[in-house]
Amino acid sequence: MNYWLVKSEPGSWSWQDHWSKKGRVEPWDGVRNHQAKAHMIAMKKGDRAFFYHSVGDREIVGICEVVKESYPDPTVKPDKLKKDGSNPWVCVDLKALRKVDPPITLDTIKADAKLKDMVLVNNSRLSVQPVTAAEWKRVCKLGEVDA
Repeated sequence: MNYWLVKSEPGSWSWQDHWSKKGRVEPWDGVRNHQAKAHMIAMKKGDRAFFYHSVGDREIVGICEVVKESYPDPTVKPDKLKKDGSNPWVCVDLKALRKVDPPITLDTIKADAKLKDMVLVNNSRLSVQPVTAAEWKRVCKLGEVDA
């Protein structure tokens, strides 16, 4: 199993929005960054992801599971398709598994020396990012969440 962190502005798409969807499953779409796209292509069914609110309190608020691997992002506008008509962007389907309560703040993560190399600490703008197994376990321990 691989681990990830997906970021969203809660005013655009929040944990509560995702949790309230039928079956708690929803496409993770709208990503328009090539590095984030590569991470989404690498996601496999069963992988886990932290759901992170990237505006306001900046915190991990939930845990999701990849339930459908990458496929063409249906939110791409026709004028943004490649010249050959193909779709340049992908999405994955994520299922909300559990809320992280209390949330794990970015400040808490940055204050932990064991997480100093975490992508979130060093490249906070990347919307889909890998998390190592050791980082996953450490963050879960900080939040008193079962890994």
